[in-house]
Amino acid sequence: MEALDKIDRLILRSLQADGRATYDQISEQVSLSPSAVLRRVKRLEDTGVIARYVALVKPEAVGLGLTAYLNVRLEKHTESHKRNPMDVFRASVQTWPEVVECASLTGEMDYLLRVVVQDMGAYSRFIMDTLLKHPSVEDCKTSFVLDHVKATTALPV
Repeated sequence: MEALDKIDRLILRSLQADGRATYDQISEQVSLSPSAVLRRVKRLEDTGVIARYVALVKPEAVGLGLTAYLNVRLEKHTESHKRNPMDVFRASVQTWPEVVECASLTGEMDYLLRVVVQDMGAYSRFIMDTLLKHPSVEDCKTSFVLDHVKATTALPV
């Protein structure tokens, strides 16, 4: 991947602000022709700089009013698995719709999950019926979101 130039970064900022911006609109912002913008966007897509386009949905608008961050520690050695406990956990996380983000961590805990659910009842069901029943999970600690101070998907390009 060749280095991004100033124009590429301006295009990325524009698309991060409005993924539905037209090439005409972006061209006005970056002082290029729409066809030149199209070629650059296509290159950014083809090289994987732009991974995908999505609609960002407000959780509260679809009845998902509770967000929690869970620190999860896994069993390091377990006889019941033929596979590595981390591999088993990673595969399971992919199937849990409540988990909207999962990151592997350094330090005391192994993973950080961002869980979005309807309410405390739904959270309790997820913890008791799914997470704590998983054979790889040893422990988890939860922090509930009281207020969203900043939420952005835009990277500082």
